[in-house]
Amino acid sequence: MGKHFTSAERMQIETLNKQGYTHRAIGEQLGYSRMQIKEYFHRLYRKNRAVQKLELPKRRGRKPAVTLQEYKCENKRLKMENDLLRSFLQVAGRR
Repeated sequence: MGKHFTSAERMQIETLNKQGYTHRAIGEQLGYSRMQIKEYFHRLYRKNRAVQKLELPKRRGRKPAVTLQEYKCENKRLKMENDLLRSFLQVAGRR
């Protein structure tokens, strides 16, 4: 499991990056690997891009609850489909 950076460490990482240090040099100074620093910036840039595009993060888990109107519309559609299939089976002689 990865280690979370403290706010002081994040500020220090970003300051060193602005000064032109490489990810490897930043990691060596603060006691992290190059990949940990690289992934930190990857997450930071991805988060900033999402904010600039005004995108909401993807929802996980259950779909949002449907409104009563949507429920009634879906229920009506399913009833019509059921009736259509029932009549088809009667015409085909399978019922």
